[in-house]
Amino acid sequence: MPWKDLIALIEPHYPKGEGGRPSYPLIAMLRVHLMQNWFGYSDPTMEEALYETTILSQFSGLNLERISDETTILNFRRLLEKHELAPSILGVINGYLGDQGLSLRQGTIVDATLINAPSSIKNKDGKRDPKIHQTRKVNQYYFGMKAHIGVDDESGLVHSVVGTAANVADITQVDKLLHGEENMVGADAGYTGVEMATARTSRRQKKHSYFRPSLYKHLKTPTQNPPSISLLKTRLTTIIKHS
Repeated sequence: MPWKDLIALIEPHYPKGEGGRPSYPLIAMLRVHLMQNWFGYSDPTMEEALYETTILSQFSGLNLERISDETTILNFRRLLEKHELAPSILGVINGYLGDQGLSLRQGTIVDATLINAPSSIKNKDGKRDPKIHQTRKVNQYYFGMKAHIGVDDESGLVHSVVGTAANVADITQVDKLLHGEENMVGADAGYTGVEMATARTSRRQKKHSYFRPSLYKHLKTPTQNPPSISLLKTRLTTIIKHS
């Protein structure tokens, strides 16, 4: 991991702890934050895991005498959100993976997943977040947001993430999920018509080959063997659930 670059990115915004209780080391909080994302832990569960799982506390660099509590973990995440650092963190990591040859950047799989949110208005403002909407999928209604994700088809590494309201059509976000160096883009039937949509809206001049089970003819060359669609979707679903 490019720890030095990530620290340099976050450090200008990280509190120094002057005049009060000293702050936890930035590198430790960053590692805790990443582990929380990797394993899908809530804030309380992450705190508990640091106490109970030795390898996690060792990786974070924290000792049992001073483990970051759930409020500190939450505040660190809010710090990243406040300064909109998540896209830059992803960019640093993707750049590092590309330099190491771990992200081949020849093909991208795009898909989206719904993220449920409470529909209650029992909060401080007494109203729902205007960025969150309702949508219907297979005769079932959902309220929340949607994560649109672009994944390297060879390594399975996520290189692009866009968050929208749940009612935003998947097809409208495809151009934001491509890095521009693809020879192929994989998508399911929910992206029908994406070739025409991206041709109208994309600033990229390079033509991509899109495929789904019934459209192998769109592959760039007749000899190109597309990966198993079911395998790609399984891989992507696994990545999304653990992101």
